[in-house]
Amino acid sequence: MQEQLVFFSALVLTMLLSHLLVYLVFPLVAKIFYKPKLPKAQRAMMRFSHSLKFALFFILWPIAEPYVSPETMAYIRSHVLFQIFLIINIAWIFIELTNVLRYYFIEHYNFEKDDNLRERRIFTQLDFIRKIIVLIIVIVAFAFILMSIETARKIGAGLLTSAGIAGLIIGFAAQRSIANLLAGFQIAFTQPIRIDDVVVVEGEWGKIEEINLTYVVVRIWDQRRLILPINYFIEKPFQNWTRTTANIWGTVFLYVDHTVPVKILKTKLKELLDATPLWDGKVQVLQVTDVRERVVELRCLMSARDSPSAFDLRCYIREEMIIYLQENYPETLPKTRVLMEQDKAPKIPEL
Repeated sequence: MQEQLVFFSALVLTMLLSHLLVYLVFPLVAKIFYKPKLPKAQRAMMRFSHSLKFALFFILWPIAEPYVSPETMAYIRSHVLFQIFLIINIAWIFIELTNVLRYYFIEHYNFEKDDNLRERRIFTQLDFIRKIIVLIIVIVAFAFILMSIETARKIGAGLLTSAGIAGLIIGFAAQRSIANLLAGFQIAFTQPIRIDDVVVVEGEWGKIEEINLTYVVVRIWDQRRLILPINYFIEKPFQNWTRTTANIWGTVFLYVDHTVPVKILKTKLKELLDATPLWDGKVQVLQVTDVRERVVELRCLMSARDSPSAFDLRCYIREEMIIYLQENYPETLPKTRVLMEQDKAPKIPEL
């Protein structure tokens, strides 16, 4: 009874000691390599430290167990559950490490600048590679767990005889998933889309929020999320407004009467663009792009540093030009002309 009490006390003390050592040492060592600033990065570091606390226990306990284990009791370190938990802990460490490296990259590259094309390209590749690595870690860990179980090994040996047929069945059932996975590799390295790209897809304007192994999340302008299979961006056409640069041109069409003073409106457009920080100062043009039987089509062309600024700039110019016409040239707004002639009364013949 006393030996068992000593044994369980040593087990608990080893667990507490491993947690205490990591709690004291990990922050000091972490500051040398990486000091996170983002709240999410700090939480990722905390989870990584938790995984190391248990890892230290799995290192210390096999060393201490021979000295405290009763002679009639088998070693815990040789038990299958101990091995399974060890495998799970190792997988946990590697998964949390990939997450820490992800935030390390985010904090050491400036994503807030206007032209962040290079950063988004690298991040898209690394984020997809991380997801693949996590998937591989989970599969390998699961395989090692099965191998550590005697019954599972026997079942696995029996299944090898029918592996060919099972492989065909699984391959047929998962062909779309495999196609999506291969499409993910293609997107990660050829990059028709990247994280934070502005796209128009299925008639919706939004930004690429997530690129997962089998699907893509597009955040629509009104905060809805559009979920699409990843091979959609390989097989179907879509618009990518930030494929090569974040800069974008915006257009505003005005439909006015033929009497509109075009030169005055050109001067007004330049005045409005000079007065707003939404314009990047590169492109400003007003042209008559069409003349119809009832209206004249004017196109205002302007540039902005990114698509959200371009959208706001278009709305601003549209509103201000309409207000300017209403206040100064109301007669140039679209109108319908009707020519009415008074019929002459017929003459009554004289008798």
